[in-house]
This record gives sequence, C-alpha cells and structure tokens, in this order.
Amino acid sequence: MVLFLPQAVVEACREQGVDLVVVGPGDPLAAGLANALKAADIKVFGPSKEAARIESDKAWAKTFMDKYDISTAVHQTFTSPGEAKAFIKKSDWCGFAVKASGLTAGKGVVVADTVISACAAVDTISDTFGAAAQTLVVEEKMHGEEISVLCFTDGTVVSVMPPAQDHQRLGDGDRGPNTGGMGAYCPYHLPSPALLETIKTDILEKAVCGLSTEGSPFVGVLYAGIMLTPAGPKVLEFNCRFGDPEAQVILPLLHADLFEVMMACVEGRLGEASVAFKDDLSCVAVCVVSRGYPGSYPKGKAITGIDEVTKEKAAQVIHAGTKMAGDTLLTSGGQVLAVMVTDKALGQAAAMATQLAGRIAFEGATFRKDIASRT
Repeated sequence: MVLFLPQAVVEACREQGVDLVVVGPGDPLAAGLANALKAADIKVFGPSKEAARIESDKAWAKTFMDKYDISTAVHQTFTSPGEAKAFIKKSDWCGFAVKASGLTAGKGVVVADTVISACAAVDTISDTFGAAAQTLVVEEKMHGEEISVLCFTDGTVVSVMPPAQDHQRLGDGDRGPNTGGMGAYCPYHLPSPALLETIKTDILEKAVCGLSTEGSPFVGVLYAGIMLTPAGPKVLEFNCRFGDPEAQVILPLLHADLFEVMMACVEGRLGEASVAFKDDLSCVAVCVVSRGYPGSYPKGKAITGIDEVTKEKAAQVIHAGTKMAGDTLLTSGGQVLAVMVTDKALGQAAAMATQLAGRIAFEGATFRKDIASRT
C-alpha cells in the first residue's frame, strides 16, 4: 500500500506555483488529497474524500445506489467471511460476484458460477486484499454486455463521454482471472441513442445529484461500469476517476481542449463549455503485461520494439509499468504498457494494435489477441 501525504502535495504545489492539480489514481482521492488542495485554495480536478467513497467503499456505494434508485445487482454486505459463505450456501442465485469493498486496483472481484467457487472466492479475496476486504459485497451475477460510460461533471452538470468497452479477463475469450484491464476500445456502439440517454439520466445524473444531496458534490470524472441486462442497464461499480485503459481510448477522440474542460468542471461552469468528441474515429488499446499478472510477476525485464511500433503514424505506446536503467527500458509492473491505435474503422484499429503489440518484446510478455472482437 502506497502512503499518500496530502499536505506534502500541497507544499509541493505551493513551491512550484501549481494552479491546477489533476488527480489520476483513486487511492489519493480516497485519502483526501482533493480536500487538502481545496482547503489550500489550489484548484483540483477530482472529488473529495467523501464523494470518492462511491469507489473506495463498495458497500457504501451499494447503499447509496439503493437510496437514490440507481439500478444495480441484488446484493448483501458482510464483515465476516464465514457469514458471507453461509449466505452463499443458502442462496438460490444462479451465479455470484464476490467483491472486496475497498480499493484493489480492479483486482478484488471474482465472478463465480457455483456455490463452491463463490465460497473459494471469499477466502481468496479475504486472504489477498487484507484491509480492503474487511467488508465483502456478494452480488447476484448479472448477464449481458459490460460497458464503461464516463462523464465529466462539475457537481451539477453531466457531460457524457462515448461508451467504451474494457476487456478485464486475462485471456482470449474472456478466460482467466480479472485484471486491471487487458485492453479497451471506443466507441462501443449501443443499440440506440436512447439507451445512452437512459444511462445519463437514470445512472450518472442520479449519482451526481445524490452525492450533492449528501453534501459531497462530485467534481471530476465519474465512471460507471454498466451491465446491459435484459431488464435494462445496471451498475456494476462506480469509479471516481478516469478508468484505465478506458481513458487511453476515449481521450484521443476528444474534440475539445481537455484543460479547458477540466477548468470548467473545477469552476462550476461545465454547462457553458463545449465538450465534443470525434464521431468519425475509433480507438483501440491492447495492453502488454508481465507473465504472472494479475498475481506475482518478475520485474526488470528488458523491453525492445517500442521504437519500431511508434514509427506507425496512427500508433502510440502508453507506458504504465516501465522504468529506465541507464539507457535500457525495463519492466517494473504487471501492466507494462499499451499499444493504442486510432483509425476510422474499428476493425482496422484493432488489427493494427494487436499486430503492433506483438512487436513489443520482453521476457514473459503477454497480451490478448481479441480486443474489440465482440463487435
């Protein structure tokens, strides 16, 4: 666990004359970094600790969704692994989702089809995630297509971004354990514009309005992971920030100045801002990860092939778990990097991103070859 010291960030901002702080990860938001910056009269794009609970405390988020009539899975919350397993054993649900309530970098969720595997998931999550799993959420498994819908918000106005789809399972065909993301694409083509409007009004706007009512206005990016069920869209989870790798495929399509949009959110004038997206392009990102991820993995493996990949005009390499040792680029994390390609045709973008990901080489390099193939 990384220790965040909000006051140290405040002092660094004062020393460097920083006018706006954009907080990327969820951990510092949950630790109150936005609160500390705002108290020091430093503008911050990111929600307060209280508003960030919508991600950092899944049990609280479920109660919040129930209170404000935001559709989600049937669920129960437990503070004892034994009680969670006892509930699972007597349940008549056809499948379960077992979640650590706290922050786990997207890895503290196991979807199980049987009582035995759900009970095993309770033990695994409790043993693996420590304090983040002191409270467990057990949900009825939902069925349908899973998508991500993000929005900018100033605490009142909501501006929705194009839907994206993340591929969270490690292996092709959505096999293997959940990860922090193996790739994504945008836009995800919804069955109708009316469905996106429903997601805006019945999920995102209700959440923003509810947080304001709770005395915790949300400023920044609100992310909704949504299952498109036969009964309509239902929330899998909320995040209090840009998702990764979703941001990698959404932001290249933004046809506006991101800084100006963020300032409009911070200053409470999002309704006056122009937030347009390019509707003639698609973007695909394929993540290259270390062998063993999302579990333990080796570090310090030399990476080659990036210069060759970046010669392609439509491609970018986005670094995540890398570091320099002299002149050599090495792996330093599970999600090592992503190859991102923008093209007018989604299929072309996916094919190129997959091909280029294969040119990135390090010992144990792993990537999926079916990103965006569901369309």
